[in-house]
Amino acid sequence: MKNENKIIITCAVTGAIHTPTMSPYLPLKPEEIAEEAVKAAEAGAAIVHIHARDPKTGIPTSDVNVFREILSRIKEKSDVVICPTTGGGLGMTVEERIRVVPELKPEIASFNMGSMNFALHHLIEKYKEFKFDWEKRYLEMSRDFIFRNTFKDLEHIAKTFYENETKPELECYDVGHIYNAAYLLSTGVLKPPLHIQFVHGILGGIGTHLEDLMHMKRTADRLFGGNFTWSVIGAGRFEFGLCTAGLILGGHVRVGMEDNLYLGKGRLAKSNAEMVEKMVRIARELGREPATPDEARKILGLKGKDKVNF
Repeated sequence: MKNENKIIITCAVTGAIHTPTMSPYLPLKPEEIAEEAVKAAEAGAAIVHIHARDPKTGIPTSDVNVFREILSRIKEKSDVVICPTTGGGLGMTVEERIRVVPELKPEIASFNMGSMNFALHHLIEKYKEFKFDWEKRYLEMSRDFIFRNTFKDLEHIAKTFYENETKPELECYDVGHIYNAAYLLSTGVLKPPLHIQFVHGILGGIGTHLEDLMHMKRTADRLFGGNFTWSVIGAGRFEFGLCTAGLILGGHVRVGMEDNLYLGKGRLAKSNAEMVEKMVRIARELGREPATPDEARKILGLKGKDKVNF
């Protein structure tokens, strides 16, 4: 279903990049993550993207029980589309990362389209000390870390998604990832129509210049024609600028504390809902109306919240 006026706003609530020291407002406990997700939905997000954190330390976790608690809490209070990660956090195996799909059978989940250097170590210099011992080690390990997504992995992950009727949200951090998706589509591993997310600003991936977004979009247009939907992420201070460019180009957008901690220059966002509200204002000023969760389900062809396992 196409509706060019409707924009799907996704809110990535906590992620696995930022650590507790970086913001006192970053949700870490299951109840905090769920509450932030519900409020983001009330502010206009049609989809919430969910990572899980250890309730005691805030370190990213692949524990399905923690995921189940978060997702169940959200579902009880909202009809928002819930999109858990299969990207996980630094050091997680592929099997740990994808476990959420066969266990919880979500409507949609993230699906990373290629291996890459995924670097966070440059963030260390911004902080003199950390609240938890794991934070500095976690960031430093990314200096020698490869985010693994081989073709064998991608084939296995895709099979797992389709067996559980979970829509893949294809996370493309660089142009090569779009070509990976095209190859997997040509071999039948991926099924049309695709939903692609252009991820900009991660050290190791494509940059945040407008030309970078245009290059990603042109490449996808050439490879897939009009048979795909797409969304854009801009990391850090580029979040709202790239998202604005994306919605002008007819795409959908993602905001939230996974990608950026600031509402404006030098001003920490106090909630994910604030970030969604800002994106809603921008969209409406430019003639785009936020999609409801059910409209997002129709646009993306999702199976419905009654068919999940949480």
